[in-house]
Amino acid sequence: MSSVVQSEATESLTSAKSESKPKRKWLIRKAGVLGAGNMGSRIAAHFANAGLPVVLLDVASAGPGEERSKVARNALNALKSAKPAAFFEADLARRITTGNFEDDLELLRDCDWIVEAVAEDLEIKRNLLRKVAPFRAAYAIVTTNTSGLPIEQIAEEMDSDFRRHWFGTHFFNPPRYMQLLEIIPGRETDPGAVEAITSFAEKRLGKTVVRAKDTPNFIGNRIGIFVLLNAIRVMQQMALTIEQVDALTGAVLGWPKTGTFRLSDLVGIDVFAHVAKNFFERVKDERSDLQLPDFLQKMLANGWLGDKTRQGFYKKVRGENGEEVRLALDWKTLDYRAPEKPKFPALEIAKNAGTLPERLKLLLSGDARKDQTAAFYWQILPELWNYSAFRIGEIADDLVSIDRAMKAGFNWELGPFEMWDAAGVPGTVERMRAAGIALAPAVEKLLESGKTSWYRNDSYFDVTSGEYRPMPHAAGAISIARAKASRGVVRENPGASLVDIGDGVACIEFHTKMNAIGTDILTLTTQALDPAGEAVANFDAFVVANEGGNFSAGANLMQLLLAMQEQEWDEIELVIRSFQKMTQAIKFCPRPVVVAPFNLCLGGGSEVSLHGAARQAYAELYMGLVETGVGLIPAGGGCKEVVLRAIERAGTPANGGASDTVELMDFLRGYFETIAMAKVSTSAFEAHTFGFLKPGDGITFNRERLLEDAKARALELAGAGYAPPAPREDIPAPGENALATLRMGVRLLREAEYISDHDVTVANRLAYVLCGGNVTPGTPLSEQYFLDLELEGFLALCGETKTAERIAHTLQTGKPLRN
Repeated sequence: MSSVVQSEATESLTSAKSESKPKRKWLIRKAGVLGAGNMGSRIAAHFANAGLPVVLLDVASAGPGEERSKVARNALNALKSAKPAAFFEADLARRITTGNFEDDLELLRDCDWIVEAVAEDLEIKRNLLRKVAPFRAAYAIVTTNTSGLPIEQIAEEMDSDFRRHWFGTHFFNPPRYMQLLEIIPGRETDPGAVEAITSFAEKRLGKTVVRAKDTPNFIGNRIGIFVLLNAIRVMQQMALTIEQVDALTGAVLGWPKTGTFRLSDLVGIDVFAHVAKNFFERVKDERSDLQLPDFLQKMLANGWLGDKTRQGFYKKVRGENGEEVRLALDWKTLDYRAPEKPKFPALEIAKNAGTLPERLKLLLSGDARKDQTAAFYWQILPELWNYSAFRIGEIADDLVSIDRAMKAGFNWELGPFEMWDAAGVPGTVERMRAAGIALAPAVEKLLESGKTSWYRNDSYFDVTSGEYRPMPHAAGAISIARAKASRGVVRENPGASLVDIGDGVACIEFHTKMNAIGTDILTLTTQALDPAGEAVANFDAFVVANEGGNFSAGANLMQLLLAMQEQEWDEIELVIRSFQKMTQAIKFCPRPVVVAPFNLCLGGGSEVSLHGAARQAYAELYMGLVETGVGLIPAGGGCKEVVLRAIERAGTPANGGASDTVELMDFLRGYFETIAMAKVSTSAFEAHTFGFLKPGDGITFNRERLLEDAKARALELAGAGYAPPAPREDIPAPGENALATLRMGVRLLREAEYISDHDVTVANRLAYVLCGGNVTPGTPLSEQYFLDLELEGFLALCGETKTAERIAHTLQTGKPLRN
């Protein structure tokens, strides 16, 4: 990956006389980070993930005999083992050079972007900027990661050239995983500098960039702190428990499943209090009823700061059997007790709704005078919506920015205005008026203009003009939803669609729950890629992609378990044959098929990916052939493909002749261990290490650009005169010697009691398939032979009682069972 990125943005030179001079292209080649605390060090790590060399500086150690850059060095060492992982691969830490503010400011001279991330103290920041300014390159951009201080006030004493290259870049923690980056320009900031960082952040850091105004807590934390304080207020008013509020404000609303207080423990109650303090100090006369309650002040005084101190709203203790137990805080007494499972009948009914809009309508349909659930939501949601509407023009120019900030910064499924549309604006407004809520001017303007929703098709309501405006989209970024709206769907069934995404490329989209692969997906994919079919005749290339939360969680285990319980072995065999037929259709399609895996790509999802002509992966890729976790082995061609990859990586001759069998055994053993242990990559980079991605496969940092990049890769292959591979008939079998070696390893693990008897059964089946059976090494075998072995092993394991127990346990708990 190149360490040099040329932004599409250009810098306009700073004086009036310079307007006639050529515009300069901005280069982001190296970054500097000032401050090696939790936030600064993780920002540095993500710069390294993006391929940049990074300078990480902090205060100099003053102790006798101490290393001067000890603070930054220790921070870097801590990053290497941090949880969650800061680096895509630990080796990327080599890109970071550490130093201190006294001896190493010279290291900043060739940095193109310098991020200040020291303590939230105005004078500390100002003093540091004075020291750094003489070492700033002429065109270097300097930004601050402050979450609360006024951006312009920090740099008001700096010269005008510095201020033109100065603005806010507020990362959310942890920077690798949280997509939101709030950019806050000052009045003197050069627009070219802002565009340069915006472009770099979107393409290389994978950020959803939202333009915010220089107001307290910007966008995300301004809305977020209101939601949290208001939830506490309503909790006290309704005498609810911590657990009840978490249940009501979790996944059922499309918010993180942690709910309000578990999330606060994860983030840190001290962090929440700091943001709230800034809210109270800088936002006057907004909501006098929103305050940090006495019980929370006492928690802070006690040092109960959440997970970092092992107690906050919840407390972690050891149970009688040594297991970790989580107790819940009684906010009235500040005592911890066993958590109580909340019982809200309306909540259980709403959970069965298929979509969030359907759930919202159900949650708000109850009588707030009689139903506790409805009473809670009729306070929480309308106040959130109205508060957000009041903030349009104050914290952001438009409502889209507010929605995007809450989705990217807080992992909400829908932003406040999208939620309001889903619940129905006219109907909810009628009840809000009846309750005496003073509506925001933006709401009145929306309804007075005859509009009934904040969004319509691919447009949003612009409060200034009173009309709908086209939605802003990143230049070049495409989406399946927009492609459907403009070009329609070529064909579809309940589980999958074939969509024309333009330029002669069609997208095979999965849209089942968790994109689990069932008969609908198998059927549509196989038909679409039929060499004699219309789709292959009408399109130059295909991509396999979707816009769900995950690429695919694998095969539909519930359908499989039911078939096993009914002993429908012929039906199971038919489905596996169909699965194999689909993956072979992907591999041997006369048009290139590029697969775009992202987030969870497990089991059958990984097998789909392995068979593509190429893969364009999202950087956050959790990929693995995990079938052994439920007592099975890959049977959709996954075993076959890793054997071919092991042979390819070892350079084993295709004719089955003499080869370096030792090297082949190394690669084969690596794949065997990865599959047998159900390992899942922690990033696309580790998926490369596992051998699931090939050297020529691409990685995209921005999830919103994944489809665009996959399409470009597909067109590149098609334009180069793509020809599909021919089915192999000459795969040299690893054979009996490799099989004996793998089985010996399994036996030793069992004797050491690292694995169970059923693990042995599963692992030995896997070894048999990967080695091509108990045959002479080098025996030429066909791809179909390996597919038959996969099917045979899969069916045999389906007949095992312990496999059925594993599947049932996983379906019930979401966790593997080692029986």
